[in-house]
Amino acid sequence: MCAPIMATKIPEAPKVGMVSLGCPKNLVDSERILTKLRSDGYLMSADYAGADVVLVNTCGFLDSAKEESLEAIGEAIAENGRVIVTGCMGDEAELIRQKFPQVLAVTGAHQYEQVVNAVHDASPPVPNAFVDLVPEGGLKLTPRHYSYLKISEGCNHRCSFCIIPSIRGDLVSRRIDAVLREAEKLVAAGTKELLVISQDTSAYGVDTRHDPRQWKGREVRAHMTDLARELGQLRTSEGAAPWVRLHYVYPYPHVDHVIPLMAEGLLTPYLDIPFQHASPNVLKAMKRPANEAKVLDRIRKWRDICPDIAIRSSFVVGFPGETEADFQYLLDWLDEAQLDRVGAFRFEPVEGAAANDLPGAVPEEVKEERYQRIMEKTAAISAAKLQAKVGRVLPVIIDEVGEADEDGSVGATARSQADAPEIDGNVFLRDVGEGLKAGDILDVVIEDADEHDLYGAPVA
Repeated sequence: MCAPIMATKIPEAPKVGMVSLGCPKNLVDSERILTKLRSDGYLMSADYAGADVVLVNTCGFLDSAKEESLEAIGEAIAENGRVIVTGCMGDEAELIRQKFPQVLAVTGAHQYEQVVNAVHDASPPVPNAFVDLVPEGGLKLTPRHYSYLKISEGCNHRCSFCIIPSIRGDLVSRRIDAVLREAEKLVAAGTKELLVISQDTSAYGVDTRHDPRQWKGREVRAHMTDLARELGQLRTSEGAAPWVRLHYVYPYPHVDHVIPLMAEGLLTPYLDIPFQHASPNVLKAMKRPANEAKVLDRIRKWRDICPDIAIRSSFVVGFPGETEADFQYLLDWLDEAQLDRVGAFRFEPVEGAAANDLPGAVPEEVKEERYQRIMEKTAAISAAKLQAKVGRVLPVIIDEVGEADEDGSVGATARSQADAPEIDGNVFLRDVGEGLKAGDILDVVIEDADEHDLYGAPVA
């Protein structure tokens, strides 16, 4: 007689919660940490109550961001009590421990091994996992249809208002074959839009002297143009080219070489360039290149090559020493540049930044007045550029499909190629067909526009 089969009871795995603050680069760090923990057998918790330990990935770029990070740490301690802090504020461990002595560990930015070890110490993993716990593309904190692709860490610039190099160090580029392999896996796992990010995408590979590697039987360099060309060769399981969007691009001369790739359809016609200002006086004080006239000429040439290129940027108002003439120079420059998407920030001192010691502090009320003026200017430019798209047929990517209304009509929220997720506008669609889902790319006719968004319907 056979002995009864005894079922093996697998010990319950510990659960990890994650609070991820700050920029997309931090989000990628969070995804890498969670992917490693998942491969170690941990489960993920969507709330504080279900977590055995909570990770708070902090942002420390601005004082306001630090305050938000400290609030998040305090909330996690109050709701759960077992908290590990990582990210940009990890360099201020003494401050964190002074304010929150209960934290289990504090690690710095992109210190993946240290934070994973801290989780192991706080809540040891279950040994001998029986199944593969990690999908091919890794764990993601973004929707399935778009993914951030980080190509480097750190930055070689020494802008007077920025402390990123002191937090994340100098530029360290990833091997190009590793980047392309990750991109290929993401697309195979369902990604329809790749968002290339770093502190300085244009400088990719400078630190490795553009070290070449073998990829698909050919040699490719760790260089932005080679990377862009190779990403343009990727195809989804349906045989379509994913959207490839370039962020944090400094306008170095070789950026000119990626514009034809956009015209050919290999890259999404979109550039995110952090201009920060236009006045030569302010740019000099910021320790940034002061070649705004040449940039205007290059923008015109880019649009000649690729008329649909969308350019987004961000600007700082109220920088120390900024005069009314400097600010007016910026407004006039924006009239010339006609940028598609613009964000603006009031200057905020950051502990450790050289700009804090500059003379000519701008009063808060003047900062606010200038902020309102630049937002009014850029909103008017945006409204005019979006209005010019009414009547056109544009490809869009679906982010969310709504529920049917009382008449059975279904709407959807989408984005055009001119719109990056979270930071730009949307295309709101009416009367979409059955079976439409997030990540689908389709052609729509634009019927209306406002200052930031478009409205339309699928092409019949």
